[in-house]
Amino acid sequence: MMSLHAGSAVTAAFLASLVEAVEALTIVLAVAIVRGLRPALLGAISGLAVLALIIVALGPLLDRVPLNVLQIAIGILLLLFGMRWLRKAILRAAGIIPLHDESTAFAKEQAELREQVRRHEQRLDWIAGVTSFKAVLLEGLEVVFIVIALSAGRGVLLPVSAAAFAACLLVALCGVLVHRPLTRVPENALKFAVGVMLSAFGLFWTGEGFGVDWPGADLAILAFIALFLGAGLACVALLNRRAAAAKTAS
Repeated sequence: MMSLHAGSAVTAAFLASLVEAVEALTIVLAVAIVRGLRPALLGAISGLAVLALIIVALGPLLDRVPLNVLQIAIGILLLLFGMRWLRKAILRAAGIIPLHDESTAFAKEQAELREQVRRHEQRLDWIAGVTSFKAVLLEGLEVVFIVIALSAGRGVLLPVSAAAFAACLLVALCGVLVHRPLTRVPENALKFAVGVMLSAFGLFWTGEGFGVDWPGADLAILAFIALFLGAGLACVALLNRRAAAAKTAS
């Protein structure tokens, strides 16, 4: 039976990978429409190949790092990473910054690619391929980091990796079938949830690295999830009240 820690890690990896894969797909589709399928696929495959090399290189290195040092380093990074996602999700939910719209991002990417094509007519395929390569590599690096961070030292690398792979495969298949950005994915809600979960794991791991004996062991993760979720929702409510008060005053 899957433990609480493993179940939470698998869920966080799946949701985070889903978001990153949707963002990568948006750019790859824009490249395919502007310049064709060949440079888009070549760039994406090259990005995946580089990611595979990074994973192969990182694996043996992690085994040489003392567990408590690994827990502290990964815990702090997870906490910072999760708080960044949570902060943006809170600001978007409160209407302070606009919601991320895959249709808008798709149109913007197409416009930028066409402008690059116009300026560099002789290097069209190269520019398109590099754009696709960068999208897959950068978004993929975030997935790799999340997978390693959620599974290191816990023996759950296989299920966490499988969850991340399943999310990426699901998005890729949807992209092949619909040939358009996945605008119906509730990305901000997913980012809010992932930000909460990564922050909770980050706090848990950092404490374990410093030798903190959390009450309830892995059950403490649920308490941290509730803590960050409550704080995030409270921040959204507070920002909405301030915005309403500002409108009334004006």
